[in-house]
Amino acid sequence: MPIIYHVVPHEDGWAYRLDNVFSETFPNHAEALAAARLAAERHERSDEDRFISYEDENGRWHNEVAAGRDRPETEVEDSAETATDDTPG
Repeated sequence: MPIIYHVVPHEDGWAYRLDNVFSETFPNHAEALAAARLAAERHERSDEDRFISYEDENGRWHNEVAAGRDRPETEVEDSAETATDDTPG
């Protein structure tokens, strides 16, 4: 099952979302889409092992080692409603 990055309107611009976590806000759809594609590509890229930290939905931080050879499949989802370069609103 792939990890899906969603390009969505966010605050006064656009962002990509992974689960319930938003990226920074971009001024337009095209920049958010490009950033989502880059993040997805980097997520799949095989590399050396890395230490990662993340916060769960309960606000607890976790530290783990991510094996560089164990990379997930990713996708970028961009619905028809958001496929524009206009700022939302």
